[in-house]
Amino acid sequence: MGGVWVVVATSARCRIFSQKAHAAPLEPVSEFDDPTARLKPGEINSDRPGRTFDSNGKGRHAMGSTVNPVEQRSIRFAKQVAERLDRARQRNRFSRLVLVADPKFLGLLRHGLNPATRSRLTAEIGKNLATEDPGTIRDHLPYRL
Repeated sequence: MGGVWVVVATSARCRIFSQKAHAAPLEPVSEFDDPTARLKPGEINSDRPGRTFDSNGKGRHAMGSTVNPVEQRSIRFAKQVAERLDRARQRNRFSRLVLVADPKFLGLLRHGLNPATRSRLTAEIGKNLATEDPGTIRDHLPYRL
């Protein structure tokens, strides 16, 4: 079974690091981006909203969305990250998991995790460290992982 995986993510980018021993440096495992992250909200929802009939009467109106396109994109990317982590857990690629993300995305990511994967979660850090180097990220982690 692998060591500790440290997942550093934002709503547009995810970096996964591995730490094999307590004092060992973080080693890159994987990195991937959300391909729709650079799209503007108008480019994500370029179609007009659907139309529906009123429940009483003959009127028609547009159906609105309760979640804005940018937030919906973040939810989708969090699910993709969570699915990758679930598959890696099934292959025993890590024994413990640390999540580092801004607080809002951290909540989305936590919500998307399978209960078995969530049980390997050892720490959560609500900070955006996605652009930091591995040494700086390690400095923000608990001393003992």
